Amino acid sequence: MSLKAMVFANNARASKFYFRTETVVTIMRAEFVNPFLASLLNVLKTMASMELAPQKPRLKRDEVARGDVSGLIGMIGPKTKGSMSVTFEEGLALEIMQRMLGERPHGINEEVTDMVGEITNMVTGGAKRILSDKGYEFEMATPAVVSGRGHTITHKCDGAIIIMPFDSEYGKAYIEICFD
Repeated sequence: MSLKAMVFANNARASKFYFRTETVVTIMRAEFVNPFLASLLNVLKTMASMELAPQKPRLKRDEVARGDVSGLIGMIGPKTKGSMSVTFEEGLALEIMQRMLGERPHGINEEVTDMVGEITNMVTGGAKRILSDKGYEFEMATPAVVSGRGHTITHKCDGAIIIMPFDSEYGKAYIEICFD
């Protein structure tokens, strides 16, 4: 069914994301999601001198990636299990590569996919540090990287998939988060 209501507050007072459909009400705590979003912004600002503009989050109902190259990482702990992916459109991935490593390939290649895997690790590691201060502990798997237009991302958990788009002058990035 269609998304009936979505409220997202991107400030310190927000404590929950609310997504309501006719059959399911899903609540994902902002205190759990925000560290991943903040970590992506921090990694790209620090490593690539790049600012991204967060857009409105929404529920994702399919497995098709919105960009051209994705890093996916699983996480498991005593209180939760889930996964997170970071997806970049090709133009943005190539610009990040140029800024981080000083080289710009003509398309997505092995070096770009390696970089996306490292960014996925850095984002998850940054979020893990923030979350451990709040009592959430989890172990991280090795990220898998997939590329190509129309590739799919399969989250191995039962929770809702939240997708958060980010805009830049070079293209879009997306974070997907899914936790049981």
